Amino acid sequence: MDFQKIPVTPLVGADSKTLDEITKGRIVEKKFRKKFCLTKAGSTILSMCLPIERSRLKKLEKKPLEVDPFFIIGHWRCGTTFVHNVFACDEHFGYNTTYQTVFPNQMLFGQPFFKKCLSMLMPHSRPADNLELDVDLPQEEEFALSNMMPYSYYNFWYLPKHMMEYCERFLLFNTITEEERRVFKETFLRLIKISLWNTKGVQFLSKNPPHTGRIKTLLEMFPNAKFLYLKRNPYTVLESTRNFFSNTILPLKLHDIANDELEQNIIEIFKRLYYKYENEKNLIPANHLMEIKFEDFETDPFGMAEDIYKQLDLPGFTESKDNIQKYLDKKRGYKKNRYKYDERTIKIVEKNWQMALHNWKYEI
Repeated sequence: MDFQKIPVTPLVGADSKTLDEITKGRIVEKKFRKKFCLTKAGSTILSMCLPIERSRLKKLEKKPLEVDPFFIIGHWRCGTTFVHNVFACDEHFGYNTTYQTVFPNQMLFGQPFFKKCLSMLMPHSRPADNLELDVDLPQEEEFALSNMMPYSYYNFWYLPKHMMEYCERFLLFNTITEEERRVFKETFLRLIKISLWNTKGVQFLSKNPPHTGRIKTLLEMFPNAKFLYLKRNPYTVLESTRNFFSNTILPLKLHDIANDELEQNIIEIFKRLYYKYENEKNLIPANHLMEIKFEDFETDPFGMAEDIYKQLDLPGFTESKDNIQKYLDKKRGYKKNRYKYDERTIKIVEKNWQMALHNWKYEI
């Protein structure tokens, strides 16, 4: 199905209480009301299954984690998806699947049926970059979190006029309340345990750009977690993020946002996320953080993956190197988007993101 013509938003997989809380007091514009009503109807029906799901969750939630997660972080469009897919070849890792992002509340009950439904609705590739999509492939967990609680940055996909509010509150945790942060911790831990059960992994492999602004909270939860931070040419990041957000937001939004406002938000959020990470990264224990340029990983993904395993003392490379190589062989010939930087883009980056250009040592 055409991604732009999907009749519901991913909030169809949210429980009714979460959906109501996200949209309470917010404007759903007239032309999006049919999509919203279908989404709400689906959410209401699915919520009837929650008592069964929660009864099966009780035993799983009591099980302790064997090892703290490995977090792949960085701004959107910095190559986190490709790196995530490479490390997901290691079977000791467990991860959130694409199915789980939409139906995180239908994991222990009804998954085979709802997975078939999602397969029929879902496009085979992402509209912004043609990367493969499949219900069982690894996916970032923020969409799943947005369907499990009201306190997710990805509420902005549906309500983009509130993007900067969600940035401060749920991306950077600057204005989040302690109760909201408690719910975040509780919900995220539950998601991790379900993900590990679902993919039969031992260590959770997280790929989630919003986590870049939550280092302090993540370390409170997982003091021994490992982090990989990706950098990428800021000129490319602006072009790619603008393209990705503009395309992705179209079938998800419940009210309009002007293109120039969306662009200004992207510019400002990059700065705030950059500084939040820089301010908190020193909290990460020595040898638990590695920073790389995506261009280096892209040039030699196998060699860079091996180096990351060694530097972060991650188990599993020897057992997984054949699977990693097979995945990389399949990706040979993949044509990624090429960007030409016009004068306006160059001026925007040099005016607003000069700190990244300087500290990351990038040029045109």
